[in-house]
Amino acid sequence: MNWDLLLTNASLATFVGEASHGLLTDAAIACQDGRIVWLGAMRDLPSASAATAVEVHDLDGALVTPGLIDCHTHLVFGGDRAQEFDLRLNGASYEEIARAGGGIVSTVRATRHASEDELFAQSLPRARSLLADGVTTLEVKSGYGLELESERRMLRVARRLGEALGIHVQTSFLGLHAIPPEYKDRRDDYVSLVCDELLPPLANEGLVDAVDAFCEGIGFTRAETERVFEHARLLGLRVKLHAEQLSDLDGAALVAEYGGLSADHLEYLSDSGIQAMARAGTVAVLLPGAFYALRETKLPPIDALRSHGVPMAIATDCNPGTSPLLSLRLAANMACTLFRLTPEEALRGITVNAARALGLSDRGTLAAGKRADLVVWNARQPAELCYWIGGGLVRQVWIGGMPK
Repeated sequence: MNWDLLLTNASLATFVGEASHGLLTDAAIACQDGRIVWLGAMRDLPSASAATAVEVHDLDGALVTPGLIDCHTHLVFGGDRAQEFDLRLNGASYEEIARAGGGIVSTVRATRHASEDELFAQSLPRARSLLADGVTTLEVKSGYGLELESERRMLRVARRLGEALGIHVQTSFLGLHAIPPEYKDRRDDYVSLVCDELLPPLANEGLVDAVDAFCEGIGFTRAETERVFEHARLLGLRVKLHAEQLSDLDGAALVAEYGGLSADHLEYLSDSGIQAMARAGTVAVLLPGAFYALRETKLPPIDALRSHGVPMAIATDCNPGTSPLLSLRLAANMACTLFRLTPEEALRGITVNAARALGLSDRGTLAAGKRADLVVWNARQPAELCYWIGGGLVRQVWIGGMPK
């Protein structure tokens, strides 16, 4: 059988094994039917297969990585919150803005008023910006509708983005994102609504891949979060959690108790939470865009996460209020400069560990049998992807073996 695609004279950052970046120099990689079928040193390239490959590219030493994976975004929303950016720079805190009717609730109003086509039209350029920076797999959360039809529209738009762009979009239902205005004095009723009337039909329609919540003082309590986790478990859905961003409510330990995919943010994460995550294999998703935009000063406990062997992923947290970030590579740069991750840690955080945070085992590394999601960069060494601040470094992208 002829190979569909062969890239020769490449530097392959495979992220397989313990060697630095899993780097193979003077190497080649071949793909067939959307999968990687061979990779190795040029001297070991099977001459017969190479001679009959359909498409061959000599990369002259250029760097190839797995397609990047943005494992935490709120990409689908109506309107923007540029005014709140102004308010924060004039002294208002995130909590003050939220309690005054801004924050998440203001985006809820705009999202509820937008049709599905309007949401799609607003979200598509944001998704394209991420793809232009090397992203081939994307997670999108709901949570700006907070009632059935608006949440359904958001999740349908997320699926449409994947179809329109030819990428895999993973969805997370985030019904416990904020209390909608109509339930302001009926918290318990709203949590019941999420568990009984929102999550089941959306899951049954195939719109939900995982369930998330915002466990925080201005969000939802540990007990409220556990209620929705119990319902997710009954529906056979994995869970993840916005945890310990502004305070420590022991959310990381809770999501670990449920075998959760990830705990995200984590600036106020405790040692006991880290130990629970390590035991459960729960990924720590770091979101330096929100840290930067909110001018946070408390760093996530990076050294403790390292010492306990908790895998660390990096994501944009693309959202209208606290992380209007449209470059995953810039998020990796921020993780290095703000959180002091090494470039290798940051790059593993947007490839192999990001895949793990989404429960996807078929991508995130370059290895035989994995999806042929490949990025060729205008770079020769992996650290360049974190070193350059902005700018277009992508030379060519293949998703499932198809050029983009």
